[in-house]
Amino acid sequence: MFIYSLRASTLKFFAVVCVALVTVITLIAFVPAYGEDSKYVSKNMDIDYTGVKTNEDRIEFLAQFGWEVKPDAVESAEVTIPSEFDKIFTGYNEIQKRQGLDLSDYRKKKVMRYTYEVTNYQGADGVVYANMLVYRNRVIGGDVCSADVSGFIHGFEK
Repeated sequence: MFIYSLRASTLKFFAVVCVALVTVITLIAFVPAYGEDSKYVSKNMDIDYTGVKTNEDRIEFLAQFGWEVKPDAVESAEVTIPSEFDKIFTGYNEIQKRQGLDLSDYRKKKVMRYTYEVTNYQGADGVVYANMLVYRNRVIGGDVCSADVSGFIHGFEK
């Protein structure tokens, strides 16, 4: 005959282990994953968004995505990220979030916008531009878009 008894401290120990296990399982199930399938992270994790000081740095940044641009910026302007995002700017920020960036952290900040003409965009009629938003030598946002009225706009990735 074999008799086994449990003390109250042993029961408490198993209760704590069970609660911890349930907590871990819940976190795994409900916390979003940040990997290749995440809609807010760039698919190419080798992209460097920092150290963008000169015109050559900006051209090299765009080359990371496979874009070839004319050597001089079409436009460079200082712009202010609005404190409140309207419907259009919210949509633009969604494009940024899909490529792992977010303009929400830069509200009311003055940033530089550089616009380059893309020379190797396949399948587009007309002029295609690459816009970059740079704050303190770091790319914080941008897009590739068509200058055509019925054109397109998307993130840096092809």
